[in-house]
Amino acid sequence: MSTRDETVPVGCRLQIGGMDCGDCAKTVERSLATVTGVRTATVNFMRGTADVTYDPLTVEPEVLVRRVSALGYTASLPVVATPTRDLLHITLPLTEATADSCKCGTCGYDEYAPHKGDTTVTTLDASAPTRTTWVFDVTGMDCGDCAKTVQAGVARLSGVRAATVNFAVGTLVVAPDTAILTPDQVLAAVRQAGYAATVRSPSPVTAAPVRTPQWWQSRRVRELAGATLLWFLGFALERLGQPRFVSAVPFLTGMALAGYPISRAGWFALKARRADMNLLMVVAAAGAVAIGQWDEGASVLILFGIGTTLQALTVERTRRTISGLTALAPAEATVVTGNEETRVPVASVRVGDTVRVRPGERLPVDGTVLAGASLVNQAPITGESIPVTAEPGTGVYAGSINGDGTLEVRSSKPAADTTLARIITMVEEAQASRAPSQAFVDRFAAIYTPVVIVLAALVAVVPPLLTGAWHEWLVRALILLVIACPCALVISTPVALVAAIGAAGRAGVLFKGGAALEALASVRTIAFDKTGTLTEGRPVVAAIHACDGHTDGDVLTLAASLEAQSEHVLARAITNEARDRGLLLPAVTRYTAIPGRGGRGIVDNAPASVGSIGWFRMRGLWTDSGHADLAVSTDATVCVERNGQLIGILTLRDALRPTAPRVVGTLRSLVGHVVMLTGDNAVTAGVIAAAAGVSDVRADLLPADKTEAIRTLAKAGPVAMIGDGINDAPALATATVGIAMGVAGTDAAIEAADIALMGDDLRKLPYAVRLARGTLAIIRQNIGFSLVTKAIFLILTFAGVTNLWLAVLADMGTSLLVTANALRVLRVRDDEPGGKNESIPPA
Repeated sequence: MSTRDETVPVGCRLQIGGMDCGDCAKTVERSLATVTGVRTATVNFMRGTADVTYDPLTVEPEVLVRRVSALGYTASLPVVATPTRDLLHITLPLTEATADSCKCGTCGYDEYAPHKGDTTVTTLDASAPTRTTWVFDVTGMDCGDCAKTVQAGVARLSGVRAATVNFAVGTLVVAPDTAILTPDQVLAAVRQAGYAATVRSPSPVTAAPVRTPQWWQSRRVRELAGATLLWFLGFALERLGQPRFVSAVPFLTGMALAGYPISRAGWFALKARRADMNLLMVVAAAGAVAIGQWDEGASVLILFGIGTTLQALTVERTRRTISGLTALAPAEATVVTGNEETRVPVASVRVGDTVRVRPGERLPVDGTVLAGASLVNQAPITGESIPVTAEPGTGVYAGSINGDGTLEVRSSKPAADTTLARIITMVEEAQASRAPSQAFVDRFAAIYTPVVIVLAALVAVVPPLLTGAWHEWLVRALILLVIACPCALVISTPVALVAAIGAAGRAGVLFKGGAALEALASVRTIAFDKTGTLTEGRPVVAAIHACDGHTDGDVLTLAASLEAQSEHVLARAITNEARDRGLLLPAVTRYTAIPGRGGRGIVDNAPASVGSIGWFRMRGLWTDSGHADLAVSTDATVCVERNGQLIGILTLRDALRPTAPRVVGTLRSLVGHVVMLTGDNAVTAGVIAAAAGVSDVRADLLPADKTEAIRTLAKAGPVAMIGDGINDAPALATATVGIAMGVAGTDAAIEAADIALMGDDLRKLPYAVRLARGTLAIIRQNIGFSLVTKAIFLILTFAGVTNLWLAVLADMGTSLLVTANALRVLRVRDDEPGGKNESIPPA
């Protein structure tokens, strides 16, 4: 590797265990950012991950892991750091591929170099060297110490290079020497430590969902229940007039039970030079004890512990969205070889294998139907509840539900790269992103907390120096410390975003992140492409008009030969017609696509081209005389020429989607302005637009014209553009929000847009807009409520009409209320007729 390449920053993702609040995440993030050689560090509490980019010549991944461990949390060691350009955060795979097996073939690195948009890298060459890790799901752990017990037991095994347990997600990651160690030995070591484990597949869709214990089985819940009972005992003893030290015993014991995890987290935050909410609560409780208010000190820690536990349980509901998605694909597949059937793990199914899917089973792979016919429910992938007919030649997706027929499917992708796997990855990445409102909250909290802490210190010292009332003002200072916790404010945005993005993903709407969701909420204009968006996108050849002695077969053969080189929807219609007629297509050389106009090439040693009337008119190959009716036809028209002579015209017809008028009407009521942008002629565009209910029509647009139209529309406010994600790429990129439609199985289209509709159902658009607006409204409610609550208690504190336990109750109560309010986004439903997703199991 060259010297220049060696200095390229690398990225890795650590799985962080033990974080139980947003402040814990900030502690880890700030600490990692101070490591010499680290360029960026971003910790996501909701996912329990840390994305780090760093200089590999200055720092090694082991240093990052040690830094996290020093803070009291656990971290999974990445197997290999991956070179990255533009400081991208890269999700490291379980295997790495050499440059020879790179998807693009242009990498100059010794290791595989992901490019923009890559989130998962799999080994494409079976002979390529791999360095793997084993991942296990561990059950029975109910605290961080349990995780350390498992980790220590596995680490002692011979052949273990590294072992890391992530308590937050219940996983054990082992870097083994496979010549010495087997997975069974690891499972035995976990059992010996008193827990159970199962091997997890490297593919996100084949990972078996882990059953989490019920809330009442949690050790933390039992500790808090015991602490609460002890507090009531101390309170009763106090009221019965018992000596002070007698009531102090249950209070202090309750504080120890409830406060140990809080004190531990606060201590590690202090080591990282951060004053997080755990540290503030511990200081407040200790201060209360110091001035003799045992009951106040105990109530602070107990109420805070109850609040964080309830909050964690509530947030877990949003995390289960991904778990519900991973359960959609079966763990095993039936591979057919000759006349033999073999049940194998889905992860071991290779591209090209034939898989048999019986009635009622879920499809284990993406692929093409070879034999059989059935109705397949693709709702888990596309969000469309109406089953589609699967027959030989039909593409199908992993996670879909087979109907009453048996299918044989040729696998087209490895398990780790199926459409379902990409959806899971996309949803995870989106949930990790930060929306503008979240960035604002983080900036505000970073200023608010230290300001209130300084204010508390001043309150504890300055007024008593003037009045001598040390006890009174010290209590007020402790209350201010509690108020300094921005718990509700910090949690108000990410919970709503995670819940909304997860729910949308299950409905077949993929948001690229919180920024895309917030942007859609502000849209005031929606621009539609015509073909394949407002129309069915399945045009058929309606008529062939041959010229100058040529036959229909001559015209169709030449047109299909050229169009076979194109991916345009009209091109596919022409080639399908030629195939149905059994025509043999001659070879084409030197083919050139002319964007927005057509294409040209050499066929049978003669120059030929196909394209629009406008393009042919520009080249002098078309005159309206003799074909005036076609020039004003409402059908799409394709001209065909050879050797500079027009030999025929094809007319193609594409029907309006039945749902288009209702959807357009709904969107007009939601956003105000709906426009259609199309490269088709004005007559055709006007007919389709009138049928759909679109009054603003802009026709005869080249891709550059569509882009300019988007810029013009954007002057009046944010614009969303919806198209196929490939042909309309410039306009999608220019719009405030680009929405790609019907992209299930199309990797490029999924990556191209800000929002991807997996199915061809226009009814998902109003749902997406309502979800985005509902989420943004909830976020604003949460932020406003959190700020108002803080302001009220600041005033009450200086007025002397509140106390410690009431401040804690208000703080944690606000956190719980904003969390519960955020989960209301899960109630936003696709209420368009036929648009409900009742076939998708609940998360």
